[in-house]
Amino acid sequence: MSAEDLENYETDMELALYREYRDVVSLFSYVVETERRFYLANQVDLQVRSAAGEVYFELTLADAWVWDVYRTARFVKSVRVVTFKDVNVEELARPELSI
Repeated sequence: MSAEDLENYETDMELALYREYRDVVSLFSYVVETERRFYLANQVDLQVRSAAGEVYFELTLADAWVWDVYRTARFVKSVRVVTFKDVNVEELARPELSI
């Protein structure tokens, strides 16, 4: 496989992932960003913890979708993330009436 073939394959995979995201985003209530991953979820529990003088975040997601081009199963029942980096949780806007 040439470098160009590999690049085209990765581009196609990323486009397919974006299309999947576009199709499923309306099923979820929250967007969650961590340093390593991007998630969609319907339940989010974010706890700030400390140990040995260090602050970290413990994040538990339920009914989630994981943005990861290399994952074969992106829908997961439960996710637990522990990170020392920033976490962004955003509630998605819900239109009152979809036509």
